[in-house]
Amino acid sequence: MDELISIIIPVYNAERFLNETIESIQNQTYKNFEVIFVDDCSTDNSVKIIKKNMKDDKRIKLFKNPVNSGPAISRNFGVQKAKGEYLCFLDADDLWDNDKLEKQLLFMQKNNCAFSYTSYEFADENGIPNGKKVIAKEKMTYNQALKKTIISTITVMFDLKKIEKELLLMPNLIYVEDTATWWQILRNGYVAYGIPNVFSYYRRISNSHSSNKIRTLKKLWHLYRSVEKLNIFYAGYCFSLKNINAIRRRI
Repeated sequence: MDELISIIIPVYNAERFLNETIESIQNQTYKNFEVIFVDDCSTDNSVKIIKKNMKDDKRIKLFKNPVNSGPAISRNFGVQKAKGEYLCFLDADDLWDNDKLEKQLLFMQKNNCAFSYTSYEFADENGIPNGKKVIAKEKMTYNQALKKTIISTITVMFDLKKIEKELLLMPNLIYVEDTATWWQILRNGYVAYGIPNVFSYYRRISNSHSSNKIRTLKKLWHLYRSVEKLNIFYAGYCFSLKNINAIRRRI
């Protein structure tokens, strides 16, 4: 396995977590990767921390948005700069197990798939797992994804020899840009293949975008009706199931 894996990380005022996140990447058993940080006009020491790590690790690259643009635009910029045969996303405050890249790459090659995702576990603000896990299904189609949220951004991997970069570009929809992207890919005939193992740890940060539930629900409804163009009855059915499943996941 000598394929280059591109890891895209949007950054905005993440100085509290960056060193730990970078360490979880550098500790990977699979070493042939590039880390593309896209700073979204941070006002803290995020850029300084990234530059310090760049001096000792040439695999780390830094780009900066000219204006604050949000996570979707930042990830899209990183995707365009990526040179790898495979591509992953990670957020600046989340963590991976040391063998995440190696095991997921082996899985994708064995199953000859373009899109895979893994199970993940929630963690507190200190990165300590809390035992609440989201287990990946063996396969996830478009119609299944409309009703259930289990694909996390920090768990996905794409084979860029099988899937065009354009499908990975996220619509600029704050709070639901990742969900919109998975639907966009699956709607185009791809299937997401799930790995049951937990390789990623999702920090719950109290003041994060995703913690604003009301806004997220409004954006999700807009996604069903205005982007996916579902009729109001099927949209309501999928919306209800998706939120019931999300509540169950967090209990």
